[in-house]
Amino acid sequence: MANVESDSTPSVPVSAPLKKENITPVGSKIAELNESRAELLNRIQGLKQDLQNWRSKLDTQVKIYRDELTDMKKTLSVEVEQLRSEFQELRSTLQQQQDDVTASLRNLGLQDFSGDDKERKDDPNINGKDEEVHAIATPVEDNAKADDK
Repeated sequence: MANVESDSTPSVPVSAPLKKENITPVGSKIAELNESRAELLNRIQGLKQDLQNWRSKLDTQVKIYRDELTDMKKTLSVEVEQLRSEFQELRSTLQQQQDDVTASLRNLGLQDFSGDDKERKDDPNINGKDEEVHAIATPVEDNAKADDK
C-alpha cells in the first residue's frame, strides 16, 4: 500500500501548478469570446432590424407603385373609351357626309364615281372593253415605233 500512496502523492503536486497557469489564459480567452459573441449578437440584431425596416420600406413602395399603376390603368381605359367614342362619332359623321354628297350628286344628275369604279371592276363587259381599247392602242404604237426605225 505504501507504494500506491507514494505513486499517487507525487502526481498531484506536479499537475496542480500547471492547471493554475493554464486557467488564467483560458479564462481571458473565454471572456474575449463572450465579449465577441455579445458584439456579434448585437450586430445580428441590428442587421435583423435593418432588414425588417428595408422590407417595410419596400412593401410601402410596392403598394405605392401598384396604386399608381391601377390609377394609370383606369385613366388609360377611360381615355381609350373616349377615343373609341370619338372615332365612332367621326365615322358616323363621315358616313353621313358621304351619304349627303351622294344624294346631292344624284339630285344634280351626276353619279357617284367611287361606286361606279366598283361596278366597273365587277362588270366583265367593261373590263373586256378596256382590254380591247388597250389592244387597239398597242398596234398603233407598234406601227409608230416601226416607222421610227
